[in-house]
Amino acid sequence: MEHNEDQVMAQSATVDQARHGQRLDKALEQLMPGSGLRLRRRLIELGRVHVQGRPAAPSLKVLEGWRIDLLADEVAPITKVKIPIVKRTLSFAALLKPAGMHSSAIAGMSEPCVEALLPGLFPDSQPVLLNRLDNLTSGLLLVALKPQAQKDYALMDAMKVTKEYVAIVVGQLDEALELRRSLDSDDRRRTRVLAKLDPERRNWTFVWPVEELPGGPLGPLTKVRVQIYAGARHQIRAHLAAAMLPILGDPLYGEGNAEAARLFLHHRRIAFPRFEAEAPENWTVPVFPD
Repeated sequence: MEHNEDQVMAQSATVDQARHGQRLDKALEQLMPGSGLRLRRRLIELGRVHVQGRPAAPSLKVLEGWRIDLLADEVAPITKVKIPIVKRTLSFAALLKPAGMHSSAIAGMSEPCVEALLPGLFPDSQPVLLNRLDNLTSGLLLVALKPQAQKDYALMDAMKVTKEYVAIVVGQLDEALELRRSLDSDDRRRTRVLAKLDPERRNWTFVWPVEELPGGPLGPLTKVRVQIYAGARHQIRAHLAAAMLPILGDPLYGEGNAEAARLFLHHRRIAFPRFEAEAPENWTVPVFPD
């Protein structure tokens, strides 16, 4: 039987003995017989497959008795989606995007996005979204409220725009890091980290340890502060994974985890001349069973 994303129906199953130890993208055949591996991986990466009630990575090894849920592509009414305005000036505003919501529209998908809400949030302005976050990342989105503000921001030196994140990574970090390796973002699905170093400081990722956390099944955990300037697609996620510090709950660059309720990456602060906004992370640090 052939499938596509829009025709997949919600259903659930318990992993049987024959599927014990299989990767999730293989075990999903139990719910989708005859489906292709590419489609199954796509559904997992979209967050439409939950294991034990939580999103997981395609590479997760499932165990007999675990519950797998395949979710329908249900769209929440856009008028019911509430996006807080963290700060507003005459020229700019900062919004707080929740994890699991797209920043802007994705071709071929009908899910709500923050960009579509801008006219309702700022009916007396000409709002334009100036940055984007991954679907799984929470935190600040910057909006220009006037055409001149959009032009001014586009002309601003990237080194004058500070973007600060907080994350929980799998691994132990005891000292600050400067991640300088070049990135290849030609594949829109996954960014590659190259061996050569990038000479431009604006493209580096700066990481500082904040707090050591109780470890989980994947190893020790560390809360970190991350700073970038220009910002490339998946820059933080790819750089940290290449440094052997994948973000907890990352289904693409890490191993994911059935106990991690989300991707633990949050855009906490943005600052540039005459504007600054901050929104601390609002998550519960996971406690893993012994």
